[in-house]
Amino acid sequence: MCCRYLFEETPQMRELMEEMCRSSMAERWKETGELASYGEIYPSNIVPVIAPNRSGDRTVFPMKWGYTGRSLLVNARAETAAQKPTFREDWARHRCIVPASLYYEWEHPVREDGKRRIGTKYGIRPKDSDITWLCGLYRIENNLPVFVILTREPGEGIRFIHDRMPLIMPEKYVDEWIRPDADPGKLLPCALTDMEYQKAE
Repeated sequence: MCCRYLFEETPQMRELMEEMCRSSMAERWKETGELASYGEIYPSNIVPVIAPNRSGDRTVFPMKWGYTGRSLLVNARAETAAQKPTFREDWARHRCIVPASLYYEWEHPVREDGKRRIGTKYGIRPKDSDITWLCGLYRIENNLPVFVILTREPGEGIRFIHDRMPLIMPEKYVDEWIRPDADPGKLLPCALTDMEYQKAE
C-alpha cells in the first residue's frame, strides 16, 4: 500500500505547487483546511494532483487524499478497481496523476512468533526519474475533488519491503492516463517496476 510520499521543493515540483495555488479551487479548499506544503505528505492532506479540466486540458488541481467511507480510503487495487462499485466509475472516467518525489514504505519482517512487525522505512522511486508519477482515481465529495492512489504487485527488487507498490507511469504516459476516453487497462503494462530505494528517517 502507499500511505506516505514526499513532495520536495525542486524547480519542477515548485511549478506544480504554484499552479495548484493559483487554482480558483484553492480558495475553496482553504475554507476546510490548509493546502499542503513541501515535505512528507499524509492521507487527508490537500495536494497538487494532475487531471483534465472541463476542456480536457492537463491541469493541476488541489485535491484531498482519501475517499470518505466507514474509514478514509487512500488506496485502490489496480487489479480490481474496474469491478468495485466504489471505484468503477472513476476507473473508467476519472483518472489522475499524483506527482511525488518518492513514496515511502515500511518493511514488515516476520517475528519468531509468526506475526509481522513494522520495520525499516524506505524511500522508493523509479530508477533514473526525477518525479514519481503516481496513478490515481478521483471523485467529487461536497463539491470538491478527492483522490486515491492505485496499487499493484511490487517489482521483484522491492518485494522484500512490501507485497504492494503504487501504480507508477513513465512521464510520457501521463497525458494518456488522465484522458477520460483512454482505456486504462491497456496502459497497465507500461507501468514502472524497476525501483531504487534507500533507508529513510
